Amino acid sequence: MSSCRTGTGISSGRTRVGKFELGRTLGEGNFAKVKLARNVETGENVAIKIIDKDKILKHKMVRQIKREISTMKLIRHPNVIRMYEVMASKTKIYIVLEFVTGGELFDKIASKGRLKEDEARKYFQQLICAVDYSHSRGVCHRDLKPENLLLDANGGLKVSDFGLSALPQQLREDGLLHTTCGTPNYVAPEVIHNRGYDGTKADLWSCGVILFVLMAGYLPFEDTNIMALYKKIFKADFTCPPWFSSSAKKLIKRILDPNPATRITFAEVIENDWFKKGYVPPRFEQADVSLDDVDAIFSESADSRNFVVERREEAPMAPMAMNAFELISTSQGLNLSSLFEKQMGLVKRETRFTSKCPANEIISKIEQTATPMGFDVRKNNYKLKLQGEKSGRKGHLSVATEIFEVAPSLCVVELRKSGGDTLEFHKFYKNLSTGLKDVVWKAEPIGEETNGDTATASR
Repeated sequence: MSSCRTGTGISSGRTRVGKFELGRTLGEGNFAKVKLARNVETGENVAIKIIDKDKILKHKMVRQIKREISTMKLIRHPNVIRMYEVMASKTKIYIVLEFVTGGELFDKIASKGRLKEDEARKYFQQLICAVDYSHSRGVCHRDLKPENLLLDANGGLKVSDFGLSALPQQLREDGLLHTTCGTPNYVAPEVIHNRGYDGTKADLWSCGVILFVLMAGYLPFEDTNIMALYKKIFKADFTCPPWFSSSAKKLIKRILDPNPATRITFAEVIENDWFKKGYVPPRFEQADVSLDDVDAIFSESADSRNFVVERREEAPMAPMAMNAFELISTSQGLNLSSLFEKQMGLVKRETRFTSKCPANEIISKIEQTATPMGFDVRKNNYKLKLQGEKSGRKGHLSVATEIFEVAPSLCVVELRKSGGDTLEFHKFYKNLSTGLKDVVWKAEPIGEETNGDTATASR
């Protein structure tokens, strides 16, 4: 093998940005890509969100992104992913974030079913506290969903993508947000109506849906038809299961009030008797935070200590090797069973399959199958970019594919939606799988979810 990957997914001598060595892609969207990285000075693993500068300039978002990043740097909450620093090259912005290893909170439900009420309350308390605190700092999330609820090594909740998940959104003169975003099953009715909405009230609705799922093990609003789903959300047409306590039912019904004017507030939730049971307010770290790097990220001066150059070495001519530790890290929550088991009600924006065929044969077969389906295939060694020729519900479907070698006779093929609609990605993957039946050894079911998606990277 001409290259190898460590147990954390970092490959020696590949791509360096300042003091960070970039590893595999964790998530991808229209505006950003998130990569695992390692600080070569300390050995610490971090996540780096990479944003295309041209897109920021094109959408006239410079002032907004500076404000969002400045606010995020000031947030020091134990239940919010920490932002460490910001760097920039001539073409990209690099946001260095805390990397947590406990997987997604919803993996617990996918593998074990619903949580007991006391355990669900504990996570809900952490979620409400984190979201309310961030609101007090002027940041609404606007895209609370399963992918953004992570767990640290101690099992504590960490909300990711605060402020950054909705970078393309902007307030209008009425002080309201006007862009529909988020995962439909978790989105407040006023967001879907697209007549302007209060981000704090919309966030609370999403928190209510999350609490329901934690305690029930399924979504309050679900339908295979998207318009029927919207009607249920507009009417708050849901029923609490009989195992919910009466006080929990009352709170959820007050949160899932379709009228934002009469919906319970965060302050009222925190004073609610059911919420307060066993509640221990978190301790906050008071730290001096410099915003000098935020001001410097759009400076063209190479003298700035925050100006970096992405250094690439010659790409390997063999597929990237993936050892056992790397394989486990691709499975959420370090649980190998989730690699190929269907998960409940989650938006699947990536999937994978294994193959006993040689990497070159897999690439050739993907190209032969995708091209007649109307996809342009661009190859870069053992990575492929599949771009749909026709525009779909959310633009052209784009799929990033990468092949890893687990053993000399076993490859893992990872497919990630990098643009377009999630449901169209599901349909594409089903058709692709049919064409690849001779090379697929074992595939991860992608499901028939109708949750939709957002364009940003979640993790």
